[in-house]
Amino acid sequence: MLYLQLFWTYLKIGTFTIGGGYVMLSMIEREIVERKGWIDRDEFMNMIALAQAAPGLIAVNSAIFIGWRIGGWRGVIATVLGAVLPSFLIILAIAMLFQDYKDYPAVEAIFKGIRPAVVALIAAPLCRMAKNAKITWATALIPITGALLIWLAGLSPIWIIFVTVFATLGYTYLKERSVKH
Repeated sequence: MLYLQLFWTYLKIGTFTIGGGYVMLSMIEREIVERKGWIDRDEFMNMIALAQAAPGLIAVNSAIFIGWRIGGWRGVIATVLGAVLPSFLIILAIAMLFQDYKDYPAVEAIFKGIRPAVVALIAAPLCRMAKNAKITWATALIPITGALLIWLAGLSPIWIIFVTVFATLGYTYLKERSVKH
């Protein structure tokens, strides 16, 4: 029964979420943390950090982590199938129909109109996650600076990641050392 609940929960989330994995996160939090109580908010935030760090889609990664945490391998299968199946079926249907209607002005207008809504759907959960993670303008300056260096200076994201990791390790080391003395 647990696996069916996991599948059904993720199927609902996957079906009614437009805009990608980040939009799904607020629905996942509401269902998994608030309504079902399967994990607490701190564990959810840690899971989001891991899902972002792991390669792949954040929606699938979060489904894997939560599925594993709640139901082991069977939980992973239930959550991933629930999360991916609606998108797969919708994209399959659109691909089959789109070839016949892609040049219609109304179809082009619909896709152009959806773009701002998708941006808003992504921005809202990101702001909420930033608030839950206690991100301040000072801590947000690091990724903003990194993005600007990549965009304006043409630096490789790999160098930005290396510098950020080593700067963070150095800062943490110096902070811990000053606390001990």
